[in-house]
Amino acid sequence: MAYQEVPTAVKNFMQTITEKCGTAHADWAKNFNACFANTLLTTIKRLPDETTFVLTGDIPAMWLRDSTAQVRPYLVVAKEDAEIAKMIAGLVERQMQFICLDPYANAFNETANGAGHQTDHTEMLPEIWERKYEIDSLCYPVQLSYLLYKATGDTSHFNATFEQAVDKILAVWETEQHHENSPYRFVRDTDRKEDTLVEDGVGSKVAWTGMTWSGFRPSDDACIYGYLVPSNMFAIVVLDYLREIFTTILPSEQKTAQIKQLRDEIEKGIKTYGVTTSETGEKIYAYEVDGKGSAKIMDDSNVPNLLSAPYLGYCDADDPLYLATRKVITSKENPYFYEGEYAKGIGSSHTPPEYIWPIALAMEGMTTTSKAEKERILNTLVACDGGTNLMHEGFDVNNPNNYTREWFSWANMMFCELVMDYFDIQIQK
Repeated sequence: MAYQEVPTAVKNFMQTITEKCGTAHADWAKNFNACFANTLLTTIKRLPDETTFVLTGDIPAMWLRDSTAQVRPYLVVAKEDAEIAKMIAGLVERQMQFICLDPYANAFNETANGAGHQTDHTEMLPEIWERKYEIDSLCYPVQLSYLLYKATGDTSHFNATFEQAVDKILAVWETEQHHENSPYRFVRDTDRKEDTLVEDGVGSKVAWTGMTWSGFRPSDDACIYGYLVPSNMFAIVVLDYLREIFTTILPSEQKTAQIKQLRDEIEKGIKTYGVTTSETGEKIYAYEVDGKGSAKIMDDSNVPNLLSAPYLGYCDADDPLYLATRKVITSKENPYFYEGEYAKGIGSSHTPPEYIWPIALAMEGMTTTSKAEKERILNTLVACDGGTNLMHEGFDVNNPNNYTREWFSWANMMFCELVMDYFDIQIQK
């Protein structure tokens, strides 16, 4: 069943944020409370088997990526509230079940109802809404399971389902280091090139790098060059999580050796092939590469992106290579960076030109060390909410009343996480 009212522990936390905002930032508190409650009341459903299904918002399906980001801020409440912790554990179990069903799928139905993109030319099942393979879809559930353990000390979700899902994840990532041997194909009958893979569903040709291939970006848009650098960064972070889990909680020398080898190969691949040069000749991270010399200089709003590298835990916020990259991707050298009358930030090929994303603005805030910059971004987000007190997918930098997606829970919770970050309320890693 869905939440009928906001739990007391959540209300108490909302009150804490309201008090911290005070009169100076009362508008932050208003939006925080609206967003923080909205996700619980409109997207989260506890199922009879004690698992949790989380709608992305205005699409009747659960994304592995979005669902993690949607509940992540509740981890600070889960420390004190067993019911919230149980809800998150139920989501981890549901996510791992879905990965066991098909590790190449990115979004799932609540039941085997055949909803979604069943006409896509790939190996669809009635439980699957969409089967766009994205590295981050496998990273996020591992991240959530680890953060839940760190927040609560509970290890019960590291069960047989978890172990089976991890085996599937490792197998896919190892397979996709050699994409030419992959069984995965994806073709959609569409005029929108971002929604399908070239070369009869295989994707553009790549060479060995040590990195693992991704068909699609976290935007659900197709990769151009195949090796998506920020998603490989995220893979390294969660592989480190897994190495800790299989060292201290589920001891397995064989598994930890497998994890370490994969992690080190991906890391070497990023260092060797994932760095390019900007227009001014500075070394920066590429967004995508193919291992054959091609590199894409850009960043997208959806996380993982290059902007999010310190947030994910891949590097420090003052890392020189990251700072050089950040400078480029928050400039016109990034084709998806837009600046207008009301705001500036990173947009996406997924939304119209001149639209920037609250998710990217929140990430820009959470990866700066400047308190003043965090404040500026929070003020911008509130001022550009289209009068709804909620966040959206993207909005027009010259008219924030023009936006996409009225109901987009991921963006709401990223705003909440930035407010928490401003007041030094951190999710334990």
